[in-house]
Amino acid sequence: MDAVTVEPEELPAEEQQRRMGELIELIEMMRPAVQADGGDLALVRADVCSGVVEVELRGSCSSCAISAATLQGGVERILRDRLPWVTEVVGGVDETIDPFESAALGQGGYVPRF
Repeated sequence: MDAVTVEPEELPAEEQQRRMGELIELIEMMRPAVQADGGDLALVRADVCSGVVEVELRGSCSSCAISAATLQGGVERILRDRLPWVTEVVGGVDETIDPFESAALGQGGYVPRF
């Protein structure tokens, strides 16, 4: 028996726009917390049909030791909790910035407890 590939259903344009609007609004709500430590959060791309969202941490986040925890424990958790259609959050840090410049932008003051 051959494997069957299931393509995600195409959503109506109105639903796609609604989802993208919700995502942008939520990203904008999270940005001030990241910016308070000299960083920033950017939406790189989103496939609202499959639920895959790509984000990038910028600024001081590029040299921050807890940036991976911020992505997983913060950004991904919030997006998946508040937007049930989000299936996966991928991300990274802006690696084009000079590490010394990144470090000079600020340091994280919040360390999550696990």
